[in-house]
Amino acid sequence: MSDASDTAPAPERPGRLGGIGRVLVAVYAVLALAATGRSFVQIVQRFDEAPVAYALSALAAVVYIVATIALTRPGRTWYRIAWATIIFEFTGVLVVGTLSVVDPALFPHDTVWSGYGRGYLFIPLVLPVLGMWWLAKHRPDAAAPASEESAARSGAAS
Repeated sequence: MSDASDTAPAPERPGRLGGIGRVLVAVYAVLALAATGRSFVQIVQRFDEAPVAYALSALAAVVYIVATIALTRPGRTWYRIAWATIIFEFTGVLVVGTLSVVDPALFPHDTVWSGYGRGYLFIPLVLPVLGMWWLAKHRPDAAAPASEESAARSGAAS
């Protein structure tokens, strides 16, 4: 007679999209849309007024888009991409935020990251901290990435 615990599956770790992860991804998606829209309008209408600031807004938009996608995809590769984009984002917010406060003439027009994201209620400053915390709490298992990535590939092939 076999014990029920012998056949019971191991409890699954919650994925990155569970609970607060969904909110985090939603905020990243909204910020990606806002930064994309802002940078598009800035570049189309007034690029010659502040090319560096507007190019940085476009770069921020791309970073937010890639981070949003990476946070939603399974596997070790996407996990690493999420880390890379969020660290890049945090570094950008700190560098551009500090430069825009210390020498406002460097950025005659605001970027997404100017003043540590003050034009976006400081969400660009807080979001990567939350993202890094979330990623640290939801590392992919050592055995999971290969099976998740191969499942994602086979699912895309069918």
